[in-house]
Amino acid sequence: MNDALLERRSVFQGRVVNLSVDRVRLPNGRICALEMVRHPGAAAVLPVDDEGHAVLVRQYRYAAGGWLLEVPAGKLDHGEPPAECAVREVEEEVGHRVGDLRELGAIFTTPGFTDEIIWLYEAHDLTPTETAHEADEVIEVVTVEFAEAVAAVRDGRI
Repeated sequence: MNDALLERRSVFQGRVVNLSVDRVRLPNGRICALEMVRHPGAAAVLPVDDEGHAVLVRQYRYAAGGWLLEVPAGKLDHGEPPAECAVREVEEEVGHRVGDLRELGAIFTTPGFTDEIIWLYEAHDLTPTETAHEADEVIEVVTVEFAEAVAAVRDGRI
């Protein structure tokens, strides 16, 4: 447990996240209440096909108000290693089995209010298979030149 935590009050237990209000002692000695979103973590993957194209998803995101261009990604199942999640998400979302998975690191998504960590990967040696979209996923697979994917990151389309 975090040494700063004095008390945790659970507010909501959901399918994707849990919400708590934590009473904490900050490094400067002050005590405050912080609203925290607890998340099991996720994996995000950039699949690259044999021609060097990026395999992306155009996904409807209600929280963002519409469609986003993204790399395949998803929440870790309970106890699931991030690399297994990454491989599973590529197969489910874009319909490819991964032969070569390369770890790129991990990031805190928004550390001001959530403990979510996303592990980042690059996937190669892809073999076509079937997608398995979940009921709340509206996804289109989009394959683009790698340079176009980089440009999309730079100009905010990804």
